[in-house]
Amino acid sequence: MKRYCLALDLKDDPKLIAEYEDYHQRVWPEVLKSIKDSGIHQMKIYRTGNRLMMIMEAEESFSFQKKADADGRNPKVQEWEKLMWNYQQALPHAKPGEKWVLMEKIFEL
Repeated sequence: MKRYCLALDLKDDPKLIAEYEDYHQRVWPEVLKSIKDSGIHQMKIYRTGNRLMMIMEAEESFSFQKKADADGRNPKVQEWEKLMWNYQQALPHAKPGEKWVLMEKIFEL
């Protein structure tokens, strides 16, 4: 099992943040299926202010590229991603078009 940590910002608007959190209490079943089908066994999202951190536990064979390819062919996932972009904003150092940015582990006890 591999662990990945990713970061993303939300638009700094309390109403939008509340809406985003509400959507994540009722994630569409097609989106949940796509996550599980990609080899992700566990996913958690934490928030402080408008900064999000996602922790994923995935199979050793998990690939971000394969997940992106499969998501690109899934209209319901594309609809979800388009909807979520209304609430999200890229980190200042993100590459063009990049949403969630992979974090680098700098310490472990």
